[in-house]
Amino acid sequence: MSDILLGKYEAVIGLEIHVQLATKSKLFCGDSTSFGADPNTHVSPITLAHPGTLPKLNKKAVEYAIKLGLACGCRIERFNYFARKNYFYPDLPKGWQTTQHTTPICVGGTITVKTENGIRDIQMHHIHMEEDAGKSAHDIYEDSTCVDLNRAGTPLVEIVSEPDMHSADEAWQYVNEIRKIVRWIGISDGNMEEGSLRCDANVSIRLKGDTKLGTRCEVKNLNSTRNIKKAIEYEIERMVKMAEDGETILQQTRSFNADNDTTFSLRDKEEANDYRYFPEPDLAPLNLSEEYIQSLKNSLPALPKDLQQKYQTEFALSEYDAEQLCAEKEIADYFESILPLSKHHKAIANWINGPLKHYCNEHKIAFSELSLTPQQLAETIALIEEGKLNFSVASSQVLPELLKDKTTSALEIATTRNLLQTSNNSELEEWIEAAIAKMPDKVKEYNKGKKGLIGLFVGEVKKLSKGKADPKKVTELLQEKLAQNANNC
Repeated sequence: MSDILLGKYEAVIGLEIHVQLATKSKLFCGDSTSFGADPNTHVSPITLAHPGTLPKLNKKAVEYAIKLGLACGCRIERFNYFARKNYFYPDLPKGWQTTQHTTPICVGGTITVKTENGIRDIQMHHIHMEEDAGKSAHDIYEDSTCVDLNRAGTPLVEIVSEPDMHSADEAWQYVNEIRKIVRWIGISDGNMEEGSLRCDANVSIRLKGDTKLGTRCEVKNLNSTRNIKKAIEYEIERMVKMAEDGETILQQTRSFNADNDTTFSLRDKEEANDYRYFPEPDLAPLNLSEEYIQSLKNSLPALPKDLQQKYQTEFALSEYDAEQLCAEKEIADYFESILPLSKHHKAIANWINGPLKHYCNEHKIAFSELSLTPQQLAETIALIEEGKLNFSVASSQVLPELLKDKTTSALEIATTRNLLQTSNNSELEEWIEAAIAKMPDKVKEYNKGKKGLIGLFVGEVKKLSKGKADPKKVTELLQEKLAQNANNC
């Protein structure tokens, strides 16, 4: 579809993100929430909705929901309660879902996203707590559906945005930021592959300049950031084509087909009154004290946006370096652990964002699993800053040895393997003479004004010395030697 036609319309997107909280037990009983157990083994009379059983609220789930609200700048509702949302699912034995309706625990808030069009705050509507349903499997037996109730009753927060996004890219960035925050503050692993984070996208279109919302369609259970982006892109194009063809857009619930990146209709969309909400009579309302909320606020770690600002203002790091250091909390924690040991902030950032991230990606390990101690890295950086060790040699030859042994140091490895740089003029002059003799044509070009070739000579000396030559000293001596050659010509 042409950009001109798409430019005639404006997409309006709202997201509902379900995040599984990292509690050890379910929202209203003590059944385990661990992933990967045999089907129907994490169940009890409460999960199975046996008559006479009563729920008991998981305090840790409440704590996590409040922490998320505080991290997103929400207003915490001091008085809130649960409700019954009535509908039938074969994998929810009670016949209703216990959720929050009229009194969500967190209201308002914003998520800051950075897109190709700049930085903006996406407005949130609310965050509420609820329990998850189980899982139905339709592909095990040809004529039967299998139900696994292990997940039934798992604690969730549903994060509902305002219809405040206008492109698939904004929505994609919003989900990434939500995932980053829940992982950062430790309330969820955000693992979309295991269903810890899922997303429903509400999409509509309207003519540019209109303020009235168009008919929306909801695409359910998107389980990867790629699928979220693709589903929204497809829905926008589908709706624009229907509008241009004069067709009526129906309010629907749809699903995404990842095989061909299209959506398809599941059913007409329900409204809130179809669920017959009413207050849950078996759970007492929550009355949250100011002291309790303040204690949770005080327990939150420094958030990514605050650390990024700190790294740029206090340590003079670039915006890119600061963003990369705050990509994951484990990376920021590692950076923070080295700060008392070294004041070379830019060098620390270069090592973390360069060789160390490359090593983690290559070996498919988390940054928290890295065996290099802060002390080892600080000592390595000190050797480089003192001119005793070359960065390239340190990253390619010393680092692999440090990663094998937490008790050794860069100095010990460099000394044993004869890798320490030399500033001895006689040694350096031998390598410089050899480099100059190897490239007589380049020497002539240099003497004719191509001073940028100095890097070529320095690189050759580096090769000849196997990284032992001090680049700064080599550059000085090369400039002197090449000047002498020019005067002798």
